[in-house]
Amino acid sequence: MQVREGMSDTVLTVGPRHTLRDAAAAMCRRNVGAAVVLDPDAPGPGVITERDILVAIGAGEDPERELVADHLTAHLTFASPDWSLEQAAAVMVRGGFRHLVVVEGGGLAGILSMRDIVRVWTGDGASCEIPAGAEWAGRA
Repeated sequence: MQVREGMSDTVLTVGPRHTLRDAAAAMCRRNVGAAVVLDPDAPGPGVITERDILVAIGAGEDPERELVADHLTAHLTFASPDWSLEQAAAVMVRGGFRHLVVVEGGGLAGILSMRDIVRVWTGDGASCEIPAGAEWAGRA
């Protein structure tokens, strides 16, 4: 299977001057864990993730004042839609990140997350039995 089969081709984008609160609200509305940051003054796109926002807030930063530009990942690894999902997963694991920006013909084609890969590999809506002892007793 290829990246194109799992990627989201509708990508949430934010600007570098948006606040972390703006980015978090947009990500919540779209139910995504990352947004591509487009800055006309930068050499390429960046990414802001839910983890980036969590780290900033955990460090005491004010999400109303902190700007996306100061918390994004600017040096990205890009994927091609023709990559295999295995290749994309391996790159993510080696790089320690959970999202890949997908480019084709020099332009933004989509974004692929670890969740997308798992969804494709398991079949959307697939289910299985939970192994004995694996269920969390504190769950309501």
